[in-house]
Amino acid sequence: MSEQDLLEFPCDWPVKAFGPATEAFELEVVGIVRRHTTDLKENAVTTRPSRGGKYTVVTVTIRAHSRTQLEAIYTDLNAHEDVVMLL
Repeated sequence: MSEQDLLEFPCDWPVKAFGPATEAFELEVVGIVRRHTTDLKENAVTTRPSRGGKYTVVTVTIRAHSRTQLEAIYTDLNAHEDVVMLL
């Protein structure tokens, strides 16, 4: 079974970005994701600080409609200077 067979769209998908523990970083991640989806639910965004508190993981759960949509989100997030890692 190929990886492509594992995803059925539409599906809920958690987009996770790791970066500095600032409110600005959270807002930037959410802004980038919003460029690619219009239907974020009220509780779609969560954050979790790193052990030392210097970094945070911002998770934005979206209703993904295609692999192309997900690739575009990850490409834009990856290009952002504050994103340390995508999960």
